[in-house]
Amino acid sequence: MDLTEPLTEMSLPPLPPLPKSRTEPDGSAVVRVLSYNVRSLRDDEDALVRVIRACEPDLVFVQEAPRFFRWRKHAARLAAKCELVVLSGGATASGPLLLCSLRAFVERTEDVLLPLKPGLHRRGFATAVVRLGAARVGVLSAHLSLDPGERLGQAGLLLDRVAALDTPYAIAAGDVNEASGGAAFGHLASALQDCWAVSPWGGEHTFPAAGPDRRIDAVFASRGVEVLACGVPAGLPGIAEADLRAATDHLPVLAALRLPAPA
Repeated sequence: MDLTEPLTEMSLPPLPPLPKSRTEPDGSAVVRVLSYNVRSLRDDEDALVRVIRACEPDLVFVQEAPRFFRWRKHAARLAAKCELVVLSGGATASGPLLLCSLRAFVERTEDVLLPLKPGLHRRGFATAVVRLGAARVGVLSAHLSLDPGERLGQAGLLLDRVAALDTPYAIAAGDVNEASGGAAFGHLASALQDCWAVSPWGGEHTFPAAGPDRRIDAVFASRGVEVLACGVPAGLPGIAEADLRAATDHLPVLAALRLPAPA
């Protein structure tokens, strides 16, 4: 099967145009970033690849990447099918993974394991510092706990880690595991821009994919990042509803962001 050909039995209304990736004459960068919980690639990988490729991302913030036998091979395969490369994370971050296009110049990467609470799943962050155009940006992919108390603490650790990246701009994205009215989500949104709330585009709810009724996945950006649009890309050219339902149990969040060049 040609992975560039989406399933067509279900159509979606078209979305308003989303800004394309570009570098402006002064070095400012318009970037597309995608956050996606892929459920360990247990679903329809071909559908997943079609969705990611249609989004044309510069950066992909993955949650629930494969963590066990030959996990690096699985991550590399997904990246190659999407015409991207592995940037950071995977099993060494307990699931979060970063992919990027060749547009990104990589300065450094670091995988972070969070404190383990007995009886709960180990969590971590995949982080990196990259340059896009003339802009330096720290990026972090996360998948927060199902336990409310631990989740709130992890939100604080996420903000600490973003600050430690020490970059002019930062983007954090992932599966928050609670709706936008929750304490952890609110803590993140108090320090960073909740991109969907700033410039909504496309759909809002991200889970479950078969009938989404809550927004538990999000893209956050530091102050100074210009949020052009953000939301679930249902209706984006090349994306079929059948693929969104088959790819995994979450819907993706796609954002177009502008990173101004340093003065």
